Formats: sequence, structure tokens, C-alpha cells
Amino acid sequence: MLTLAVVFVLCVALYLYGTRTFTYWEKKGIKHDKPIPFFGNNARMYLWKKSMTQIGVEMYWKYPKEKVVGFYRAMRPELVVRDPEIIKQVLVSDFGHFHMRGLNTHQTVVEPLAKNLFLAEGDLWKLLRQRMSPAFTSGKLKAMFPLIVERAERLQNHAINAPPTGRVLDSREIMARYTTDFIGACGFGLDMDSLSVENSYFRQLGIDIFKVELSQIIKQMLKEMFPEACKHMKLFSKIENDANALVKNILQKRNYEPCGRHDFVDLLLEYKKKGKIVGQSIEKIKPNGVPEEVSLELTEEIIAAQIMIFFAAGFETSSSSTSYTLHELAYNPEEQRKVQEEIDRVLAKYDNKLCYDAVSEMTYLHCAFKEGIRMFPSLGHLVRKCTRKCTFPELDLTIDEGVLILIPVQAFHMDPLYFEEPEKFKPSRFLTDFINPMTKSIYLPFGEGPRACIGERLGLMQSLAGLAAVLSCYSVEPAPQTVRQLKVDPTSNGVQSVIGGLPLMFKLRSK
Repeated sequence: MLTLAVVFVLCVALYLYGTRTFTYWEKKGIKHDKPIPFFGNNARMYLWKKSMTQIGVEMYWKYPKEKVVGFYRAMRPELVVRDPEIIKQVLVSDFGHFHMRGLNTHQTVVEPLAKNLFLAEGDLWKLLRQRMSPAFTSGKLKAMFPLIVERAERLQNHAINAPPTGRVLDSREIMARYTTDFIGACGFGLDMDSLSVENSYFRQLGIDIFKVELSQIIKQMLKEMFPEACKHMKLFSKIENDANALVKNILQKRNYEPCGRHDFVDLLLEYKKKGKIVGQSIEKIKPNGVPEEVSLELTEEIIAAQIMIFFAAGFETSSSSTSYTLHELAYNPEEQRKVQEEIDRVLAKYDNKLCYDAVSEMTYLHCAFKEGIRMFPSLGHLVRKCTRKCTFPELDLTIDEGVLILIPVQAFHMDPLYFEEPEKFKPSRFLTDFINPMTKSIYLPFGEGPRACIGERLGLMQSLAGLAAVLSCYSVEPAPQTVRQLKVDPTSNGVQSVIGGLPLMFKLRSK
């Protein structure tokens, strides 16, 4: 009997622990689905049934009259935002309350590779952003552009190499190899040659970074359910050794000194030589309201984390965006013709050579790319974490420190309230101002505010150059195995990916 009583008490204690936060939204009068003990409303993500983006889209449409919807990520309250004004408040005007992404489940114990600009929180993020912003100026970008052109020409001549009768290729894979090679060149000064080498080490490393395994899902679930007990559990252990070995090898070859390549590694080494980064704290405020002064030393560990996020984010987001744009152009031949006519016309002005100025003039190509990332944004949702109590006056709602904010970007991008006929691929919509002024607040393929993507211009130019290189020589059509309505991989909780790739027929153009 005593054993049964102990088991009963343990079961009750576990149940109470696993449901202890589940009255949060009810008390605040916010509509929400009924949560499940421990899992909250997130069971389908943990079970690989739906990605976080897909769940965000579902919640967005399930409560069409609400400005916000309650959600529980495991046991942590999360607010799904459906209102453009609240998005502006979270991302821009009240940024001081929402400067954290909240993707690290523990505030003080952060694994080495998570100390990168994308995942870093608080003062670590602020100081890194402060020091690294000059690396992405238009001048630096223009200097890198010959490296983009060189890889784009390889893409034309070697990777695709399609005859007039056509060749079926996975556009996602081809564009991933192109962007991998460019990031290798401008980031590390390395000729990765993923476009020519089938089993390129760097392409495989890129695949491994984004390949989700069951063990990672379990770890993520446990870290979200038991953040204190699982704080030392690593999510990036699968690639940590390879990543550190790669970075160490690059740094040793340069003798830990800038070597004159002016690539991303050189910039980081130059920043390290400047000494500690010093700035005002975003976390620590003196009693008189003035931020404290904080500093950061760029250790090898932190440099390694920046190099790996530059590699991972640089190739995966661009390859997703460019391949989806090609997919839509294949199904919209009239739009493809307009894009190709512009590319031909602009290149004729520049002796048929790709260059920075030429790509900058390709307005309709830019519109087509913007439309592609509207319909299928690489990051289909944004997450922020409330760092101190914050009130949304129009809702008479106050949320507490630690509450997450989810912005369902994919859902906003496909809402007819903001985009007329959102299911149609219409690049021309980006030639003029939007009918609904709020559209600018919800078009968020690169985020918005101080934590917007630092590499937006670099990603944009490498994507446009890759598309221009392909479409100047080839036309794309649906292949026999192409699926019109793509099936999103439910395990892709970072950059969205699709099941089965994006096969297309590439045909050599006759000009």
C-alpha cells in the first residue's frame, strides 16, 4: 500500500509540474487551444507531424477575429501575434523588451556553437552586432561581388550544363551548391568546388547542419520541458567536432592573423586584434537609468560560432529562396519571359558580363525574388522573448518576463487582407506601394528592427546573381516528377525545406 501511495503522490506531483503554467492565458482572457501536460500545444512538432511554421499558420487561421492567440511551447506560455501594429511594437518600438530570440532554453548555460549572432542573447548579441555590422556594408559587398560572379559562371557552365532538349535537376541542390561555394570563397577564402565535386565535404557539412535527427528532437523537447535539469545538453554536438576542426584549420593556416583576403575570417581576425568590444549594456541598467558599460573578448570559441552561422545561414536561406523562385517561374512562363527579357537587356549594356551594377539594375528579377520569398519565406516564423514585463495598450494585456512571442510570417504573407490573390505568383505587386499600408509591417522575409538579418544585402545579391546566371542561359519548366503544391518537411523548424527537393527541367535558351 505504501508503494502505491508513493507512486500516486509522484504521479500527482508530475502532473502538477507538467501543467503548472496552463492557466496563464485563461487568466488573461486570451483564447487558446487546450494544452496537453508537459507538451503544451506543441506535441505535433515534437512528434514530427508539423513544423513550428505550420503550427503558427494553423493558429493564425483558427482564430481569425483575434489580434493575439495563446499557445504553450511545452510549459512556456507563448503569444501568437496576428496584428501588424503589435508586430511593430515587438520588433521595433519596444525592442528593449523583446531583444532576445528565446531559442536558447537556458539563460546562462549556452553551448559554444550557439554563441553566434543569430542565437546569441543580451549583451553577447549586442556587442557582436556592434562589431560585425561594418562587415556587411555596400562597399564590402561590392568588393566581394567578383567572387559571386565566378561561382555564378561555374553554375552556368558546369553544374547545369543542360542541352537544348533539357536536363532534369534538383534546383534546391544546385542552388545550395552554388551558395555553398560562394560562402566558402567570401567567408573562408576556400575554393569548396561543391558545383564540380559530387561528394564535396562542405556540401555534406551543410547537409549535416540542417539534417534533423530523432535525438535532436528529443533533446530539444527535454530542454524545453526541463530547462534547468537539461541545461548542459547540447543540440549541436553532431557537428561540433567537425566545425571546430574546420575553423581551427583555417585559423592556423593564417597563423591567427589577417592575410589580406578581406573575407569574413579576415574581418573577424581584424576585429580580434582591435581588442575587447566595449559598449552599453542592453541587460544591465544602473539605478539612475543609465546602461552599464560591458565588454567582450572575441575568443576562438566565439569566432568559430560566427564562422559557422555565416556558413550555415548564408547558403541554406539563399538556396531555399532561389530554388523556390525558379519553381514559381517554371509554372509561370509569362513571368519568366519578362524576367529573362530584362536580364538580356541589362546584360547587353555590360558586354553580357554579370557585375554588381548590372544585377542592381534588374528590377523585375528583384520583384520576382521578393515574390518568391513572400510565398515561401526561408524563415516561416519569428520568435522573440519578453525580457521584462510589457503591456500592449490596445489589448489591455500585460505579459511577463519569459513569455515568448511567435510571429507567423508565412501566414501573414499569404493573407488576402494584405496581398491581393496571395496564392498567385505576381512579381508586379512589388513594383508599387501596397494597397494596405500595414503590408510593409508584415512582409518580413529578413525580419525587422535591430535583430533583422545582418546579411540581408549579401544574401540578396548572391541570390539575384545566381538567378540571373541561370535564367540568362536556361529556361526552367516543370519536370515529369515536379509537384506543383510542395510538401513542407515537418522537421524543418529552422529554414523551411520541402520533401523530395525541387526538380525542374532546365533547357538551354536559343537567343
